[in-house]
Amino acid sequence: MTLRLQLRDYRLTTAEILYRLPDHPALLQTYIWQNMDMAPSFPELRRFLDFWTRSLDGRLHSVRVAQQARLAVPSVRHAGAWLTIH
Repeated sequence: MTLRLQLRDYRLTTAEILYRLPDHPALLQTYIWQNMDMAPSFPELRRFLDFWTRSLDGRLHSVRVAQQARLAVPSVRHAGAWLTIH
């Protein structure tokens, strides 16, 4: 399913959502959302944020979005160090 979405230009999208706590509006809380979505319109993220504003009490402060590159080849790296903690 993921490959099929990637072929349609969907990519793994992560959004860091900052919102105000309903009982303490001066405090901000973080929520991390992750799903397959398509830039630049982000229909899945917009659907989620619409649900948030309709259904949840925490007022949105800001949203920061990052996306994975298109069809990236998986990479393997060797560990630079091996540590043992007793």
